[in-house]
Amino acid sequence: MKFLMFFKFLKQLGIHPDWQFVDVYGMEPELLSMVPRPVCAVLLLFPITEKYETFRTEEEERIKAKGQDVKSSVYFMKQTINNACGTIGLIHAIANNRDKMNFETNSSLKKFLEDSLSMTPEERAKYLETYEAIRVTHESSAHEGQTEAPSIDEKVDLHFIALVNVGGHLYELDGRKPFPINHGETTDDSFLEDAIEVCKKFMERDPEELRFNAIALSAA
Repeated sequence: MKFLMFFKFLKQLGIHPDWQFVDVYGMEPELLSMVPRPVCAVLLLFPITEKYETFRTEEEERIKAKGQDVKSSVYFMKQTINNACGTIGLIHAIANNRDKMNFETNSSLKKFLEDSLSMTPEERAKYLETYEAIRVTHESSAHEGQTEAPSIDEKVDLHFIALVNVGGHLYELDGRKPFPINHGETTDDSFLEDAIEVCKKFMERDPEELRFNAIALSAA
């Protein structure tokens, strides 16, 4: 699911092109300066490896033991559909910036967000399972994009997460995890750089891996 697919996905779900997904070509300051501002979300594609899974388990246990502050306004949903991490990432990106988005009157994503706003993360996941408009849009966009979408039963080892700014805190939203991860304070001006620092940590945990890709949801 490259940024071209996300662009098609946004259009078909009824979102005005005020915001666009753009590639982040590198994590050095001069390359980050090429990304249009402001940026309201970053999606990271990364490999699920043994090192990452070990870290994920340890992180979950640490947070459960120590606790963390997660604002009630953070929109988070679980992933119960195989190979739908790109769709979940996009929903997380849009849902937590819905006040910035301009939706078409008949937008299927707008209706999904309105319907699911009061639901639990698990209920949102179940609702998505039955929400035909988004599922069909995901499949058609993927086939029109740069790569073919994997089937529901196909095993893949690449995964998308979303990084968003909600109330001045940077949250990592991953439907495979039991809760959002609070990565500390951020601002609208520093969000891209702060999000990239989180991305770098993913890369540092697997220094031999090259399969990392970041895209930003930026003002058009």
